[in-house]
Amino acid sequence: MTHQIKSNIPNTVTCLNLFSGCIACIMAFKTEYELALLFILFSAVFDFFDGMLARLLHAPSPIGKELDSLSDNISFGIAPSFIIFSLLNEPDMVYPAFLMDIREYIPYLAFVMAVFSALRLAKFNIDERQTSSFIGLPTPANALFWGSLIVGEKDFLINHVNGVIILLFVFLFSYLLISEIPMFSLKFKNLSWKGNKVSFIFLFICIPLLLWLGIRGFSAVILWYIILSLITKKSKQTF
Repeated sequence: MTHQIKSNIPNTVTCLNLFSGCIACIMAFKTEYELALLFILFSAVFDFFDGMLARLLHAPSPIGKELDSLSDNISFGIAPSFIIFSLLNEPDMVYPAFLMDIREYIPYLAFVMAVFSALRLAKFNIDERQTSSFIGLPTPANALFWGSLIVGEKDFLINHVNGVIILLFVFLFSYLLISEIPMFSLKFKNLSWKGNKVSFIFLFICIPLLLWLGIRGFSAVILWYIILSLITKKSKQTF
């Protein structure tokens, strides 16, 4: 009986991730962008702890793995897609004149990101290379980028950025999700500089970005993460 309870604790936390992701979708559809981002952050916290609890309690399970991928696609794939959809659907969003006849259909292209998020999660499940680092942009990082960017810069994006430009970035980030670009993990095996140099450099820059930019700092942090991953990849190829 005790073992059964222990085995269900990680899955319960994963379900909380899913529950928060569903609420984030609804908040995004209502254009409550701040609340959508808040529930995405809740999902990210639950996503962090379900894996940790599974390891601590020695309770990994096949159903937990599948449930985790489903939850992550709702919270970090569909929810940010809904946020972008709602933004592109704003009445004041600017589009080129030649697209005005199909303007109402353009926002649906935001859900390309949900599709690529699902592909990224499926790839992660079968890719044995991603045990201590990532190949491609992790879905929580992608969701956090879009949520914080739209919350922090909503008025600027609506009034000064063409909707097609936003969609081009949606396609770019969709590619990053399934790309073969190595991206480092923030898992610390110890606190030595030698073994964690990239992670320490990343964190040293993150702190001033968050203090300076506030909520927009999260999107800047994700861009910094991508740039540092690319620099690290190039350095390894050079040496």
